[in-house]
Amino acid sequence: MRLALAGPGTAERPRVSRDGDGVGTLPLDPAGNGDGSGGFPPRGGGDGRGGEGSRRPKPPDKPRLKKLRVALVLLGLSLLAAVSWIFGIMMAVASDLPQLEDRAQFASAHNSVIFDDHNHRLALVTNNAGRVLIPSAQIAPVMKEATVAIEDKRFYQHRGVDFVGIGRAFLDDVLHRGAQQGASTITEQFVKNALQAQGSRTVFEKLREAALAYQLERHWDKDKILSEYLNEIYFGEGAYGVEAAARTYFGWNHPGCGVPHHRCASELFPWEAATLAGLISSPSGYDPKTIPQAALARRNLVLQNMEQQGDITPAEYERCSRVPLPRPGQIRAPETPSKAPYFTAWVRQQLIDLYGPGRVFNGGLRVKSTLDLPLEERVQQIVDSTLGGLGGPSSAVVVLDNATGGVRAMVGGLDYHSQAFNIATEGARQPGSAFKPFTLVTALEDGISPETTFTSAPQHLPYRVKFKDKRGKTVIKNDLFDVQNYANEYGGVRTVFSGTTFSDNAVYSQLGMRVGPANVAETAHKMGITSPLTSPGIEYSVNGGPFTHYNPALILGGLSTGVNPLEMAHAFDTLAENGRLISGTMATAHGAPIGILKVTDSGGHVVTANNGAPGINRVESEQAIPASVAEEAKSILETVVSEGTGTHAQTGQYEWGKTGTTTDNGDAWFAGATRDITVAVWVGYPNSTTPMKTLYSGGPVDGGTYPADIFRQIVEAWGQIQAQEHHSHHVPTTSSSTTSSSSSSYAPSTTTVAPASTTAVPSASSSSAPATGGGTTHSAAPAAPAAPAAPTQPAPAPAPAPTPPATGGTGGTGAVSGGGGVGAG
Repeated sequence: MRLALAGPGTAERPRVSRDGDGVGTLPLDPAGNGDGSGGFPPRGGGDGRGGEGSRRPKPPDKPRLKKLRVALVLLGLSLLAAVSWIFGIMMAVASDLPQLEDRAQFASAHNSVIFDDHNHRLALVTNNAGRVLIPSAQIAPVMKEATVAIEDKRFYQHRGVDFVGIGRAFLDDVLHRGAQQGASTITEQFVKNALQAQGSRTVFEKLREAALAYQLERHWDKDKILSEYLNEIYFGEGAYGVEAAARTYFGWNHPGCGVPHHRCASELFPWEAATLAGLISSPSGYDPKTIPQAALARRNLVLQNMEQQGDITPAEYERCSRVPLPRPGQIRAPETPSKAPYFTAWVRQQLIDLYGPGRVFNGGLRVKSTLDLPLEERVQQIVDSTLGGLGGPSSAVVVLDNATGGVRAMVGGLDYHSQAFNIATEGARQPGSAFKPFTLVTALEDGISPETTFTSAPQHLPYRVKFKDKRGKTVIKNDLFDVQNYANEYGGVRTVFSGTTFSDNAVYSQLGMRVGPANVAETAHKMGITSPLTSPGIEYSVNGGPFTHYNPALILGGLSTGVNPLEMAHAFDTLAENGRLISGTMATAHGAPIGILKVTDSGGHVVTANNGAPGINRVESEQAIPASVAEEAKSILETVVSEGTGTHAQTGQYEWGKTGTTTDNGDAWFAGATRDITVAVWVGYPNSTTPMKTLYSGGPVDGGTYPADIFRQIVEAWGQIQAQEHHSHHVPTTSSSTTSSSSSSYAPSTTTVAPASTTAVPSASSSSAPATGGGTTHSAAPAAPAAPAAPTQPAPAPAPAPTPPATGGTGGTGAVSGGGGVGAG
């Protein structure tokens, strides 16, 4: 561009020259720079046609312009094609809408089947028995509000696909550098679940689901979508659909509900609806029976969202958030016929964790389990005949195959139909002296000789305790760990060996204080105990060492929470296998015991799990404790059966074990093993810690009575069954580097040796009261806050009193939580 003047020295306004045509004007440059950049031009003038001193403007880059035009055209055509393709898909999927009705899904479901390891049919895994499809009018409005509040707050604003939610989720994920939240709407979740149930999800599943969600919103109203969604989703405990869930978790609170004209789902209170809505995203992760802390926090989050959305008032939120969760005994799963109901309920949850509820309940899987049905039936008969006439106490039993870690028999109570809560896998009972082998193993690992002597007399062992008082001030106090023996019987001076044989609390308290409660807890976790062993809110120091959350009573089996027979059997199995923690590729958690051998479809093809588990079990192991230590511990524990507190367990063959009894005989245990199997037996009242002072022929029930009797009968039954199978030429075989085993149908063993994990999974209990144990009386810690009335409730933030509690423990406080047991014989 160039500026041209009429003539030298004139004052005429300059004009813009474009390609020499002289069209247009520009204002004068007040600075008069004359540099050709908008002011006066250099002297010499010109007419705009390239006179002297002028520059001809650069012609445009025509090839570049053509490329740009072609690119714009192609982009437009691509966008048009994409829109047309998406529109075409959205129109095409409209034909799928009728198939999304939950009744169609219900009709097309194929039940999965569980077999034992000899291919005896055990049970159907079906939702048909408990699932009830109900109309919208029979679903309480508060249930719909709770679901929207936690699953899709903009449900009533979007049209099936929430672009605002997608943007918010994307931004949150970017800011946190990782996936923080999803953006699926209730409509999309409903479509996804429906397609999974029909087995019709494709490679374009996400796009198809979005398209169907959009179409669904054009054909169905919001209430229909929400009602269909609530009828199809899984709420845990085998409950499919909102009516089955309401009946399972809260039927106890609505007497008579569950019939056609009196649906449980129509009567839900806000806190009940919030509990159920909180389960939707993760039924196992927010299970009020097994993880009450997480379930309570989730329920209260739902209530908080409901308050924010105006569904409930602030006063209702405050009131509802304080209501306890249902107790484990109140939760009644839909019943399905099973020959081993406690075991199949446990395996069903494992299948759901591995394959998802849709595939398990509707996918027609064929599941070969580890159970030995003939042994299972005999174990149940033994429990019934031993305790059935007592009118109160129950028993939980787990039998493991030593070499494979597979569950061969499982009894969770006297009667599944009247007491469906599975104490064998979900209970948390005080172990008493049955916990002492972990103290023994820790001492042997530390190089303490079994011939080391200690005084067998009442003990008053010093320790320090740290806690916060009512004003929040940290207090450190000196205290005494007071220990007495069961029945006040003492031996003067005893070795560790003798102290184990006769379960001497005085000896073991001194031994445990020497090795340290924290180290005992670490050993227990390495060997297979998964329940938490800490005392939240209170710290302890022994022998001048650092403060930890491990109560000194732990060394004698006085725990804050308690343990269940499955984890006790698994930890004792580690001893049986010379220190190797046994698990397998089909375990749902690292190092866990096994219940599933193989999963196939109806055509016999092995089905890989969602987490990559291969669908067929391979035995895995890791060296948790030194083999030499395990062997030495077993040789000491043999004397418990041969001449000590567990003589009732004698069968005349190789066996070893440990008895356990808690305060006032509220819990009684025997856990031990032969060369083939490991057995853990618990006896007590399932919903309390009622003393059993006169129930054993007029005398007290302790670990050496009914539990040892049951152990002996199970070992004898195992031998008889194996002899019968051998006689029938059906001797099962399995591989083990250390023991012989008779279990069948196990995949070849693959062994990996590595340090054992010490990470504990959340327990079924939430009690934070410090445990006491290890003697008939002893002072273990400052008093912790009182536990809530319902044992499933998480305790408030610990605020112990500045003075220690009265001596003695109370044992467990129900099927789920224990308040401190006493180690005894």
